[in-house]
Parts: sequence; structure tokens; C-alpha cells
Amino acid sequence: MYVIVEIQGQQFKVEKGRKLFVHHIKGAELGSEVSFDRVMLVDNDGAVKVGTPFVEGAKVVCEVVSPLVKGDKILIFHKKRRKGYRKLNGHRQQFSEVLVKEVLA
Repeated sequence: MYVIVEIQGQQFKVEKGRKLFVHHIKGAELGSEVSFDRVMLVDNDGAVKVGTPFVEGAKVVCEVVSPLVKGDKILIFHKKRRKGYRKLNGHRQQFSEVLVKEVLA
């Protein structure tokens, strides 16, 4: 059984026991439970239920494993040739790691 769920603007394929890296959840603490009810699709061993836009009564319950995980550093470099213009910016995305405890559909 798996579901497609929207978490903070991103869609994830979720199964029980799977770990996910989602955008940083503000206010989440280590070991706390969060639930997501924006379930778009439920596949229960071939029986597919598609929501319009969301499936009624379905939700995903997750446990926060790590509230703040930083991703790899990405460097953004801008240059205009022959003009002496160079600019370097860096960015590290912040994630939260969650473990899917149960899928209610």
C-alpha cells in the first residue's frame, strides 16, 4: 500500500516505514508526531482511489527523526565576460527527516 501526499508544496510517494527528507518543519521537535492530510492518491494493492483534489479521510502520520538536517552546499556563480563582473553566492537547504509510522486511508 502506498499513497501520494503533498507536504509543503512537494509530492511524495509514501509507504509505511519509509524515511523522508521534507522541507524544514518549523516548530517540530525530536520524536514529535506530525500528520499530513493532503493525500492525493491511495493505492491499496491495485485498488486505486484518486482524490479531487484530495482523498477524504486519508492521512499520513509521521514521527520526526531529525528536526533540522542541512543539505549539501550549492554554489551559484554569475559572470559577465569582459566586464569584470563576478558574483558568488552559496546556499544550503534545510530539511527535516521524518519516519512514516502509519498510513490511514
